[in-house]
Amino acid sequence: MTERREVALVGGATTRWGVREATWSELAQEVGGALFRAMPELKAGDVDSLFLGAAEPERFAFQSHVAPLCAEQMGLTPHRIIQRTELACASGQSAIRSAYAAIASGLSDIAVAVGVEKMNLPSMAEANSAMACVMDRAWDGAHGATAPPFFAMVAQRHMLEHGTTEDALAAVSEKNHRFANANPSAQFYTKTFDRAKIQRLPLVAPPLRLGDCSSMTDGAAAVVLVSNALARRYTDTPVLLRGSGQYSDFHNLAHAGSLTDWVGLKHAARQAYEMAGVGPKDIDFAEVHDCFTISEIVEYESLGFCGPGEGGRYVLEGRSDLGGEVVVNPRGGLLGCGHPLGATGIGQAVEVFEQFSGRSPASRRVPDPRWALVHNLSGSANVHSVMIYEGAAA
Repeated sequence: MTERREVALVGGATTRWGVREATWSELAQEVGGALFRAMPELKAGDVDSLFLGAAEPERFAFQSHVAPLCAEQMGLTPHRIIQRTELACASGQSAIRSAYAAIASGLSDIAVAVGVEKMNLPSMAEANSAMACVMDRAWDGAHGATAPPFFAMVAQRHMLEHGTTEDALAAVSEKNHRFANANPSAQFYTKTFDRAKIQRLPLVAPPLRLGDCSSMTDGAAAVVLVSNALARRYTDTPVLLRGSGQYSDFHNLAHAGSLTDWVGLKHAARQAYEMAGVGPKDIDFAEVHDCFTISEIVEYESLGFCGPGEGGRYVLEGRSDLGGEVVVNPRGGLLGCGHPLGATGIGQAVEVFEQFSGRSPASRRVPDPRWALVHNLSGSANVHSVMIYEGAAA
């Protein structure tokens, strides 16, 4: 059996995220240009493989067979592996995981993992109808169990079981929007939200208000992964992929079990921690899937950053902020950056590289990090994906 090779993240770039006039293809072009500007050492001919995270281009952009389309728009000619990964909100991390597996096994040496999503359509009703396809549409969709009502039920249950408050939910949103104010690519880069303002915003699905929900977003992001033996060709600060875990335990909401005990995330995190040889206390910063404010609170608990039911206090006490125990979502999270489904996991990885290379703005830079964790969920928190990265210079 071939020995598994070490894999390094050596660079990345994003487009501006938000409500964009750009088409799906134009977003792919834009991120390709941004990637080559960010990595002048990278030549198009170096890239032997492309992995594209894209959740619903068939419905949002009326386009399938998007991996070769994306490669062409980026100026790439993959000659070893080209594929699309689809796992709803975790499509981008799935692209990274696939690129990692290909390089570790020797099937690829230099791969681009890219995520592209065009979500804003002329008809918002059509866009929301497309989002309902992520759930078990024939069963859960017929009962209106799209994402906001589902996560509202999670919040209601967490409040009942653990006394979590709307102030704690607003604290998550306030923190992440503040970080987004130092991230020019974020959808809400120029908009400020304090806790009082967030708690006055309209209700979407009680207790969740507009500021508790991530946005429909257009955007793209790309990263380059290589065999570690090639890493120094492209950067002096490569980041090593050390751990990976994934778990799926249901799809139909009738099989969800506890709404506040995310067993699947605990399993995925345990896999990743064991593979990397670290634990929750070793993590310096984390990019987690705050599609809703309650998600981040439950994730603190399931990732082992705090005990069951302690997530609300964890954020209120500043333990997930700069100067706290684990800096969570320093790029602004899904709440501050927006959530272009297939691009989200890639955008998180770009932040990981920029934090380790010291390129993040000082106002949101994690001091001297060694270990980072990235988490994505998909669907009704029924699939969880976790990756752990180590700064190679540490």
